[in-house]
Amino acid sequence: MHFITGGAYNGKRAWVKKTYGLQKTDSWLSAYENHQIPENVAHDRDFLILEGIEIWLKLLTEKDDIQQSRNFWNRYLDNWLEWEREKADRSLIVIGTDITKGIVPLEKENRIWRDLTGWAFQDTAAKAEKVDIIWYGLNITFK
Repeated sequence: MHFITGGAYNGKRAWVKKTYGLQKTDSWLSAYENHQIPENVAHDRDFLILEGIEIWLKLLTEKDDIQQSRNFWNRYLDNWLEWEREKADRSLIVIGTDITKGIVPLEKENRIWRDLTGWAFQDTAAKAEKVDIIWYGLNITFK
């Protein structure tokens, strides 16, 4: 799994398309385009991109408490990694916008979302083979 994060509108999508030479995006599931979080990957392609994970995390916090949401997230990660490992040439790309910097939100539900996103990004980075942060269209590889 390759985890890509960075600020909003900092070029993550463009960087992924350029880096992976993507022309079509039929293997791209985006929370920004109202795709549902895939609990299990029933995908016959060998390449899958999951974008907008912070949105899916917010939806989790609307249904369950923060610990249950984190547990669900880790189960999803494990399922996706299992899918990726089933075939040697499969690739999973996970993209999330970093919402953990800046002013702490006043609303409790937004603080919970922010906290969960920070923990989920840590969990995702720990399980990923590669981690890149994109700022202003440029990447820094951390792992």
